[in-house]
Amino acid sequence: MEKFDEKEQFARTRKSLIERLADWEDQRTWEEFYQTYWRLIYSVSTKAGLSRDEAFDVVQETVLAVAKQWKKGQVYDPDKGSFKTWLMNITRWRIADQFRNKQRNPAAMNQAGGSLDGDGDHRRTGTIERIEGENGADVLEQVWENEWKTNLTDVAIERVKKLVSPKQYQIFHAYVVKEWDVARVKAELGVSQSQVYLAKHRVGSLLKKEIETLKKEFA
Repeated sequence: MEKFDEKEQFARTRKSLIERLADWEDQRTWEEFYQTYWRLIYSVSTKAGLSRDEAFDVVQETVLAVAKQWKKGQVYDPDKGSFKTWLMNITRWRIADQFRNKQRNPAAMNQAGGSLDGDGDHRRTGTIERIEGENGADVLEQVWENEWKTNLTDVAIERVKKLVSPKQYQIFHAYVVKEWDVARVKAELGVSQSQVYLAKHRVGSLLKKEIETLKKEFA
């Protein structure tokens, strides 16, 4: 069976989504929204028990649902809750839709009660009750919270990469993320001690700033 190519599927999903939003204003905003949240929605969907193809369907349908509500002026009300919770609920409903589709299509289920994902792996499939029931909601909320934090950092890193040189980020990544000592960074990357400390300070400061900005934008 052909190996599942996540990058290729991402590109197809993104192209399809942008085409469906083609007649709407401010495509740059929707592109940014997609780039910011697709990994979050995708990751939560797979952890809920969906296959990767199904998770990409959830990504597309969630962004479309948000866009449609936004266009109608039916955006989230800050007085009733956070944007994070609002987006989580929309994602939860789209995940539940996928499980309903599974129940209507028994051929998609294997004899062990799992589904067959894009590269032939048998997985345990969740149920609608896991998503919509009281206990299921608690589980999904915890997964969402964990993935939200990870996604926030990942998006901030991608933004910071555009603000610094590839070399400076490479130094930061080696010293801070990989936790190499200064001597190893100097030897393997051919830089000075002052460059290591400069990269740590500059990239670290920008990263912290971007994370705070994202928290304010999408609290």
